[in-house]
Amino acid sequence: MRHRMDHRTLGRYGSHRTMMLVNMAASLFLAGQVKTTITRAKELRRVAEKLITRARGGTIHDRRVVRARMPHKAAALKLFNELAPRYASFDKGGYTRIVKLGYRVGDGAPMALIQLIEQ
Repeated sequence: MRHRMDHRTLGRYGSHRTMMLVNMAASLFLAGQVKTTITRAKELRRVAEKLITRARGGTIHDRRVVRARMPHKAAALKLFNELAPRYASFDKGGYTRIVKLGYRVGDGAPMALIQLIEQ
């Protein structure tokens, strides 16, 4: 039964999974897109969209919360200075797009490209 199962474990323990997703979110903010598996992209979307929504607030408290959850300084600065104003007119969420790419040659894992939506 799947009662109260909120997220995918991705075959990792909690702190490893959290840091992997946060590092992927930093790469997404800096590069604009990340190529990964579909399941990781779906989990990354949850993390990234929550960080962007928090950055849209722009208060000191929001900055401290984002820096506590994502210790990558350059990505946090880009998030507040460039991405938050870009998505100011959006509702909460809908900042990313997942494009399916097919299957990986080595192990047949379904691959996807997660991108930040341009306005």
